[in-house]
Parts: sequence; structure tokens; C-alpha cells
Amino acid sequence: MVGLGSSLAASPNVLAQPLPGVDPALPSGARQEIRLSNLPDKRVLFQHTDRPPNLETPITALDGAITPNDRFFVRYHLPVLPTLDEMAIWSMEIGGDAATRPRVVKMSDLNALPQEEIVAVCQCSGLRRGLFQPYVAGVQWGHGAVGCATWRGPRLRDVLALAGVKPEAVEIWFEGADGPNLTGSPDYRKSLPVAKAMADETILATAMNGAPLPLLNGNPVRVVVPGWTATYWLKHVMRIEISTKALDAFWMRPAYRVPANMFPVDQPFVSQQQGDTWAITEMVVNSLIASPQNGEQVGRAGFTVRGVAWDRGYGIRRVEVSLDDGKTWFDGLLGRDYGNYAFRTFSFSTGNLPIGPRSVSVRATNNKRERQVDTLKVNPSGYHNNLPHRIQVLVA
Repeated sequence: MVGLGSSLAASPNVLAQPLPGVDPALPSGARQEIRLSNLPDKRVLFQHTDRPPNLETPITALDGAITPNDRFFVRYHLPVLPTLDEMAIWSMEIGGDAATRPRVVKMSDLNALPQEEIVAVCQCSGLRRGLFQPYVAGVQWGHGAVGCATWRGPRLRDVLALAGVKPEAVEIWFEGADGPNLTGSPDYRKSLPVAKAMADETILATAMNGAPLPLLNGNPVRVVVPGWTATYWLKHVMRIEISTKALDAFWMRPAYRVPANMFPVDQPFVSQQQGDTWAITEMVVNSLIASPQNGEQVGRAGFTVRGVAWDRGYGIRRVEVSLDDGKTWFDGLLGRDYGNYAFRTFSFSTGNLPIGPRSVSVRATNNKRERQVDTLKVNPSGYHNNLPHRIQVLVA
């Protein structure tokens, strides 16, 4: 394994000045630290850290229902990453105390199973953490720690059936090929409740947008958990355990927790409920403006607001746009429906406008009639920031 961050740090494509397109509302120190990175299988992304690599999609690349592989954001917690050569000889162990016949699974085994395809949003739990007020520590993500792709692979339940699942199984545990560079640092281990692991939509993806998974997005196999935040979308899967117990590991407890009952959840992760906190699971309804850009000058003949909206699996019912900082709202035009777990594009044409500054906002409502919040739900880790996205433009 290699620490990819070392090659990032040495890359001549990494620039040293603050970048256009970075949200000016991010803390000044965070804005100064962001660099442009151009990796072999990626076009330019915003680099927050190099060890581990954490790379954000520029918001201009989020104007369509499908995010291209080479613009898809990258999120890691550990700095030692596998190489493509190592993953070329991939195999995966399936075992645990609730497996009836533990075994090793190869790519040929996955390919022999029925293949499913789903369009789904992958969103970092800390999306927009850098825009939290008050400040919250962690990667200071702006709007680009999210993307939507067409994922393909076998259903997780079909893969688990290869090893047999005992009736007393409670959770499915996962471990990937990425690792720490210090002895004693916790491996990145995650789990799912059996019900979500067995759901129709949960797959082990081997392909993304019709191509093999890029290395930095989990090659050769990653967990895809539509409707849930990306912390569960474990990359480079090397081991699965079918367990009668709840996983007691750092990245489940104490990490990735939210105050109990703060956010809407239909299927609580009961085995991971602990005191006054829950494991973060389902995404909240959200949206963003991909164009125009914050601070852009636009013509008096008007402009078109474009962007995407998404939620935890009910699907988007409505997207509204405001041109006066949220005082009045107008319905946007929704684009093609790719499924309840996908981005839904929207557009809104303003028509003629008087000269002067404009505050443009967008908010989405899903089919359960959940709407983006008016007041930020402050929590210690800076999760689920779904305030309406606001930008400033100048009509001239």
C-alpha cells in the first residue's frame, strides 16, 4: 500500500493561492489552505488535505443529474491507500459468528450474481461543515462533498447469501483496504443493521457510471447505501462479518454520532443507539445552486438559476427559488426523475431584472413534504447542514 497523499503534496499541479469558486463564507484559514489538485483519474478538484486525500467537487460540476467519475469528490479518513495493482488481485472474506459457511469471494463470484443498477447520491456527512456557525472542527467542506452516479453490482443480500446468514444476525460489519500509518490508530470499520443491508437498494458496486470504480472512489468494490450518508459507503471492501453483536469501533462509537431525535429518521439504527446520541444515518433534504456563481455579474435581461436537489429516498417534490433573500419564493422547473435516491435537477429563469445586487436562494421539499430548514440545527460534528443555499449576484 502507498500513502497517496505524498504524491499529492509533490504534484506540480498543486497551487499555492486562494482559489476562485471556493465559498467566501468558509473560514479564512480554510480558504487559504485549499489547493487545486489534478490526479491521474480526476480532473481538477479542490484539495482540502493530502494525507489522507480529501478532495471536493467544484460546484460548477454539480449542474447535472449525474456527476462524472473524474469530478466526483474523494473522502478518506486514513492515509495509507491501496494501489490499483494490489486491487487487481482482490478477494474478500465473508465470515463472522452469524455466518453459516464462511468463505472467500472473488470478483468472478460477484459477477456471477444478478447485477443491479441504481442512481444514487453519495454525500459526506460533513457536507457544508465549513459553513457552520459557530465553527465546528473537521474537514471544512463547502458545497462539493456530494455527487450522484449510476452504481452497478450485486445486491449485498445476494453476496451475504453466499456465506449464509443466521437468523440471529444483528449487524453486517465492513472493513476496507485503506489503513492507518501509525500503530494503534483505529482502522476504518463500519456496520449496517441487517434490515438496511438486506434492502433492495443496497449493493456492492463494482462499476460507476458504466466504468470500473476509480481507485479513489473505492476500486474494485465499495458498499453503496442509497439514502444514507457516505460514511457507510465503505471503499475497497476486504472483509465482511455477519455478526450477532453491534460493532463497537471508533468510527461507529464515538465518531459519526448526532443528538438523538434531532433529525428525521424512519428506520433508526437501533443496535447503535447509545444514550443521548444516535449513529448518523439518513440524509436530510437538500439542494444547491450550481449556476450562476456566487459573486457573478449577470445581465439585466435576466439569468437562469440551475442546480440539483436530493433527499433520503422519498424523491424531490418541489424546488423553490428566491431572488430577494428568502422573502418571496417561486417554483423552479424540475428536470428528469432518475429515481428517489438520485439528484433532481432544477432550473428557474428570472426574466428582466433591475440593476443592483441580488441575493438568490434555493430550497427543496421532498415527497414526504420535508423541507430544508430555516434555522441551522447545531450539533458538535457539523452534520446535516441543510440551510437553503444562498449566493449573491450583481445585475449590471
